[in-house]
Amino acid sequence: LLASIFKTRLEKEGINVILAKDGAEALKIIKSKVPLDLIILDIILPKVSGFEVLESLRADSSFAKVPIIIVSNLGQETDVQKSESLGASEYFIKAKVSIEDLVSRVKAFLKI
Repeated sequence: LLASIFKTRLEKEGINVILAKDGAEALKIIKSKVPLDLIILDIILPKVSGFEVLESLRADSSFAKVPIIIVSNLGQETDVQKSESLGASEYFIKAKVSIEDLVSRVKAFLKI
C-alpha cells in the first residue's frame, strides 16, 4: 500500500502521520484533530470520496488555511481542475511522482 510506505517515509523525517481507511473515517479523524498542519488526500476512497472530503473540509472555517495535497491515480485534467476548484493546494498523480518528491513537497509545506 502506497499510503503505508509514504507514512513510514514521512515518519523517518519526524513527521507525525495519521492514516484513515476511508473518507468517512478521514473526516472523523480530521475533525477531532484540529489544528492540523497538512492533509494528504486521495480521491478514490471507500464510503466518502476524496472530492466530498475536500469539499466538506473547505466548507468548514477551521480548515480554511490547512493545505490539502491530493495524491491520486486519477490523472484526467477534469479531476485536477475539480480538486483545484474545491480548494486543493496541490495535485499529484501517483504514477508520475516519486515518494521522495512527495516528501520534499510535504516538507516544503510544513517549512521543515
